Amino acid sequence: MARGVKFGIVGTVLAVMVGVAGYGAYNIYDSLDGGSGGGGSGTTASTADVNKPVEADDITDTAKAFLAAWSSGDIGKAALQTDSVQTATSAMTSLRTDGAVSKVVATPLPISGTTVPFSVQATISYQGLPPKEWDYTSSLTVDRNLSGQPVVKWLPGVLEPDLKNGQKIVTGQATSPQLDLVDRHGTVMTADKYPGLTDVFADLRKRYPGAGGTPGIETYVADAADDTVKTLMVLKPGKNAQLKTTLDAKIQAAAEKAVRSAGADAGVTAVDTDNGDILAMASSGTGENYALSLKAPGSTFKIVTAAALMMLPPSKDYPNGIRPSSVSQCVSGYAAVGGRPYKNVTPDNTKATLAWDFAKSCNTGFIRLSQYMDQPDAVAKVARKYFGLDGSDNPWYVGTGTPDGSVPGGTGDEFTSEMIGQGQVLMNTLNMASVAATARSGRFHQPSILDDTHLIDNRTTIPTTPLPSAVHLNLMAMMHQTVTNGTATGVLTGVASPYGAKTGSAEENEGQPNGWFTAYADHVAAAGMVVSGGHGNASAGPIVDQVLRAAS
Repeated sequence: MARGVKFGIVGTVLAVMVGVAGYGAYNIYDSLDGGSGGGGSGTTASTADVNKPVEADDITDTAKAFLAAWSSGDIGKAALQTDSVQTATSAMTSLRTDGAVSKVVATPLPISGTTVPFSVQATISYQGLPPKEWDYTSSLTVDRNLSGQPVVKWLPGVLEPDLKNGQKIVTGQATSPQLDLVDRHGTVMTADKYPGLTDVFADLRKRYPGAGGTPGIETYVADAADDTVKTLMVLKPGKNAQLKTTLDAKIQAAAEKAVRSAGADAGVTAVDTDNGDILAMASSGTGENYALSLKAPGSTFKIVTAAALMMLPPSKDYPNGIRPSSVSQCVSGYAAVGGRPYKNVTPDNTKATLAWDFAKSCNTGFIRLSQYMDQPDAVAKVARKYFGLDGSDNPWYVGTGTPDGSVPGGTGDEFTSEMIGQGQVLMNTLNMASVAATARSGRFHQPSILDDTHLIDNRTTIPTTPLPSAVHLNLMAMMHQTVTNGTATGVLTGVASPYGAKTGSAEENEGQPNGWFTAYADHVAAAGMVVSGGHGNASAGPIVDQVLRAAS
């Protein structure tokens, strides 16, 4: 009887009565409406009526009617304003019973198109504890049902924006204690102070329940197994568990500030180049951890492809092999034999070298050299062997849930696209920080966020080989040139030496491409990504600069 919905016989009976009332309303309405959802008149609409845009007055009136009914406690009436009466009834009843939400005051805010944001003032009353006020903001969308009537489009997030399908809000004893992270210097880090680690706190809390502490009484999002997904409110604190990590509180604070100042969804990760320790990881925005989101890394991936090119054997055109001084013309519109043409932002330069193409981020200079790779997985092999980027075959297991990057390889346009970090290549900021760290140290160090890697289940060492000495030194030289006379000029200020960087941008959907930037300074490497940020030097560059300066 320690957690969840243990309200006792009286609470259970009341909950059932509320649910039955809601379901009864649904059944009566459903028989009249032919199962077409709430808000309708029972008539069958024409296709034109169903597809007709919802007018602003209808949006406002429907949202107000739903929110007013919900606020009055009339769950059945509120559900009738939605396109899924039974599901809405069940969800709102669960919020009252499982979540112990005794009162809701939902107030509409100015609409945006068909979306109506609203504020919620909820009261949580649980087993004799003092009532707790819970304020948050959510939103709903108004659409037409099959009868052409305006209705609230029901989604779990209408009740609370963190709620997803298969989840519910529960008030009771938490499934595990709250967690404090202890950084590499002994500083205690909490989720309140470092919100960019919210997802990491929640994941580590779930993965390492043996870290001590005692659970408190909380309101939380629970998954189908009734495990805590995210804490929404603490009604009665327990004793926090503590977990020793590799994080650095000072660098983490800089990372948090940097992503918040980006003015867009952004993520950043920093690692120690000497051992792979994760020093900071932060994400702005809601609903997605942009530090770990897998997206095309654009030209930052040219660190890997440049290494692959410099490992090629001598050829007729390059009898000494490909080096930074090797000529590879930068001409916009160049296409490999049988492939599509590629454009450059960089001005044409018929005398460009690999080092120039790298520093100025010329796409076609790299595309032109792809013809000397005789295997479609040539880049993928180098990514795996030297940079540890092996995707699902050899997961990194850093101690928290991190999707691993992938370089699938391919032929034709896929192969040439992968040369410049697009196509099916996917990375996150942790992956690209590690790539910069490998370029700095000369060898891959498997990242970890836990001080004691023995705690990590399924942790196996990723088999890699150190970079050839010449390739290592050449990568550092080209990354340094990118800062002194390339696309990263003027971005890194006041960081420790030695330093180097690579910029990038990658198209994802229509609109501005995502901006990328990865760099190292002394023994710290960092990578940042800004969604729809455009050029990486202007968007993600300042984020990485702030993190590296904090580490200097």
